[in-house]
Amino acid sequence: MRVAARIPCKVWRNSLTTHTMSAPTRPPLARVEPLGQSFEAPDSLTILEAAGFANLRLPRSCRNGTCRTCICKMTAGRVRYTIEWPGLSREEKTQGYILPCVAIAETDLVIEAPDAIGLPPSR
Repeated sequence: MRVAARIPCKVWRNSLTTHTMSAPTRPPLARVEPLGQSFEAPDSLTILEAAGFANLRLPRSCRNGTCRTCICKMTAGRVRYTIEWPGLSREEKTQGYILPCVAIAETDLVIEAPDAIGLPPSR
């Protein structure tokens, strides 16, 4: 078995794949398209909550994974859920749809949220 050497950068390669890793000292970054804005999404917050702290408003209503108001498509990254089975079908999950109100970013991610709004900074 071959052991990969430690490489002091964000990308390492082995004979099968190339892996990009988040820096261990920062939380994952979430980018909202088509808005083009990014924000930190720490594991202590749902994506919806983290977006709010970054002055981004994503569509929302129930905040518990049932109403589907916040549904959006994740085009890159990985999430985990705060509830066992969020209000998504298997097919929707397979196609990359997530519910940001109950999703926590595990990696950097990109979501498509056409109705997202950038808000001016709070004073």
